[in-house]
Amino acid sequence: MMKMNSKRMYEEIKKKLARDDWAFRFDSKKDTLRIENKETKKGVTISLPGIIAKWEEQKDEAINEIVYYIEQALHTMHEHHTLSGKEKDIYPVIRSTSFPTKTSDGIPLIYDEHTAETRIYYALDLGNTYRLIDEKLVEQEHWDVERIKEIARFNVRSLEVKVKEDTVAGNTFYFVNTNDGYDASRILNEPFLAKFAKNIKGTMALAVPHQDVLIIADIQNEVGYDVLAQMTMSFFASGRVPITALSFLYENGELEPIFILGKNYRKQ
Repeated sequence: MMKMNSKRMYEEIKKKLARDDWAFRFDSKKDTLRIENKETKKGVTISLPGIIAKWEEQKDEAINEIVYYIEQALHTMHEHHTLSGKEKDIYPVIRSTSFPTKTSDGIPLIYDEHTAETRIYYALDLGNTYRLIDEKLVEQEHWDVERIKEIARFNVRSLEVKVKEDTVAGNTFYFVNTNDGYDASRILNEPFLAKFAKNIKGTMALAVPHQDVLIIADIQNEVGYDVLAQMTMSFFASGRVPITALSFLYENGELEPIFILGKNYRKQ
């Protein structure tokens, strides 16, 4: 069986995306691939280890998925977008604190600090993909930034929340995994979390390892922390848009990052 590594994955993706007007740049140190339009220099940067982890389970399906994502993202960058009349399509998205705060053109993105590990960015949903909202878009629409944030928060609270449940070693884990692009964003749905907290028997913990999952844990013994750490790392490694491998304690509406090592954990 073919052994997949970052360079081979880069070659497989490049082969499927080959276009004269797109440039490909592989960074072997960071294990990333940058694809951009040669003329505008606009593009996307993807982390290859997560795609490789998916490939090991799904093979060509994993490559086809990321190729589709890249094509949609690059085509979207060259379309003209407006916010007016699209109020129902504005949502918050969670990203890591290492995520860029400016576009490839140097235009500041609209964002808020969230935790020591995460930031909240704001996106205009375009159907198959979305565009992060930047200051230029806000200015050309003559919108107020706070209005955008309020609309986004309202919209994320309006999203349906389907929860799957699993029990491991006396601890209960709940998963929000609808793959609509806003699963991690549901960590901002305060009424939902507050209601959920009332039914927690032990300690409530949350994790957003990547964009397409929110994990809620009811930790009832020490083993639960280990299980949560392993689970979060596994999701983090396989996510198309990784966020953080750390988990958070949830208490009275506050999130506090925790570092879990072996049978111990400590607050960050």
